[in-house]
Amino acid sequence: MIDAKILPLQRWLLQAPARGLARWVTADQVSGLGFALGALTVPALAFGQFGLALVLLGLNRVADGLDGAIARISGPTDRGAFLDIALDFVFYALFPLGFAVADPGGNALAAAVLIASFVGTGSSFLAFASIAARRGLTAADYPGKGIYYLGGLTEGFETIAVFAAMALFPAWFPVLAYGYAAACCLSTVLRWRMGWQAFAL
Repeated sequence: MIDAKILPLQRWLLQAPARGLARWVTADQVSGLGFALGALTVPALAFGQFGLALVLLGLNRVADGLDGAIARISGPTDRGAFLDIALDFVFYALFPLGFAVADPGGNALAAAVLIASFVGTGSSFLAFASIAARRGLTAADYPGKGIYYLGGLTEGFETIAVFAAMALFPAWFPVLAYGYAAACCLSTVLRWRMGWQAFAL
């Protein structure tokens, strides 16, 4: 919901470190490292290391911003855009999985519902982007993105804020998961409506 508003600040903050890193690493390498750090949240959460999971979550997000900043310096590629979004969606599913492993009896159903809701937001996002690309459409709010970036009620910022809250207050995971799943379902329905209207002709 507010990704477009914070994007200029994010890019400004990451400009200097991206210039330094661009001499040594590629954007794709940073994407891969960020995903690996994000995947480590699963064992961290499973073993109750919620503070460590929060740090790994933060590092994953920094890497997710840096890969785009490096790509803008060295030249963006279709492979990089594909890798960035594909790894993000897998990470979003992995984080709740860590809570399910930590406490299957208390968290598994809530995690499953949340992951299912992510299928709705992710599939509607990608379906819209693929048809928008075929029609030559661009998203005015996200001109630098490698694919058509469809906004909504539950975007990246909101997802990470909820993940951080889960790590800070793990006992509240089921409540947070069910609540955010409901918001994701609403976002999915709104995206379906947008697609129905945008691609009517």
